[in-house]
Amino acid sequence: MLRSLGRSASKLPCYCQRRFFSSAKVVLNDASKISSKAFINNNEHYAVTTYSRPQIVLKKGQGPYLWDVEDKKYIDFSAGIAVTALGHSNPEVAKVMFEQANTLVHSSNLYHNLWTLQLSKLLVEKTKEFGGMHDASRVFLCNSGTEANEAALKFARKYGTTISKEKTEFITFETSFHGRTFGSLAVTPNPKYQAPFSPLVPGVSVAKPNDIASVEKLISDKTCGVIIEPIQGEGGVHPMDHDFLIALKKLCKDHKALLIYDEIQCGLGRSGKLWAHAKLPKEGHPDVLTMAKALGNGYPIGATMITEDVESVLKVGDHGTTFGGNPLGARIGCYVLSQIATKEFLSDVEKKSELFKVKLNELVEKFPEQIKEVRGEGLILGLECFENPTAVVEKARDLGLLVITAGGNVIRIVPALNIDDSVIIDGIQILEKAMKEVYAKN
Repeated sequence: MLRSLGRSASKLPCYCQRRFFSSAKVVLNDASKISSKAFINNNEHYAVTTYSRPQIVLKKGQGPYLWDVEDKKYIDFSAGIAVTALGHSNPEVAKVMFEQANTLVHSSNLYHNLWTLQLSKLLVEKTKEFGGMHDASRVFLCNSGTEANEAALKFARKYGTTISKEKTEFITFETSFHGRTFGSLAVTPNPKYQAPFSPLVPGVSVAKPNDIASVEKLISDKTCGVIIEPIQGEGGVHPMDHDFLIALKKLCKDHKALLIYDEIQCGLGRSGKLWAHAKLPKEGHPDVLTMAKALGNGYPIGATMITEDVESVLKVGDHGTTFGGNPLGARIGCYVLSQIATKEFLSDVEKKSELFKVKLNELVEKFPEQIKEVRGEGLILGLECFENPTAVVEKARDLGLLVITAGGNVIRIVPALNIDDSVIIDGIQILEKAMKEVYAKN
């Protein structure tokens, strides 16, 4: 990566090269002289208290690997929480970033640029080509998943109030996660996240996933939108039943409410299809689709896709963003989508998923008293344990593997979509070793 940066920097004017290498040298010297613990102790008190992090400081990544400031190497089964789908420091993404950063980074949405509309068009076309949202029509570009969901909620509210001023309510689902801003937090029914910030946006009811009767009890002509993850991630890796989603769409249609699929984590190839809902017939497709995470491979970008029916109620000024759809992010999105939206790439994801499932089920057989089951689709997988798996996650990290947890005692596995088979096997071996060491003590 440093060599590639050097080659890129050599294209700069001489005075810029001097500044580039001088600045890089200072940063590298500082990083090489300090330990993770010392760096955290010297700087952590400047950060707002919002995260609980382990005592490691990461300094670089390449493909499925990360390194800390002590040069310890980690296999990464988390991919920045399902973000770096094409791997860390992907050289082609870096090339796109460099070229566009030297052309035009930002111009605001007061003007057209060469990439915003291209990404919107590509998202619509590839979605239809690969069996997703059959009546996809328009795209709103933003900067993150929670922003994409905020747009979806606003569009649903506008759609509803054009029918009736009282059509303002939403339905969400237990163990779901949709973001941390006020609207998306209101439809994330986790007391841990919601309680400190109540009262939240009113008019939100909570149904049970995969239980259509629970939705029937709540939905009414006052419902403007129903939001759901086709595969819940944060809540514990819970795929929704196909029959349930089809029935949910019919309920929404009967009550003239918009069905919103949040595919921020499970979309863009992670399920083995371009979109998780692409496994459904069109009768189960959404009216609104949200995405983010993998779309920028680490660069902040999100998007909200809608039908022409939803578009028909929107007017200039109904929504907006300063940074969303900037040329840099949009061009990166075009590249990432062009790599993921191919039959070969998606087929490889399915093959890697099968390898993971075989190896993870071997762990179930070896630790039947500690592991309940393996579930998930594609490369969004969960290993549900009978007890809190935090000790296993921490031991795995000590041994050189990064995995994360999810709700319900689940070890969540969301690696780069192009991870090599050999790295999968190496990572599972580390996970097994971690389990042996932790469970032996119990």
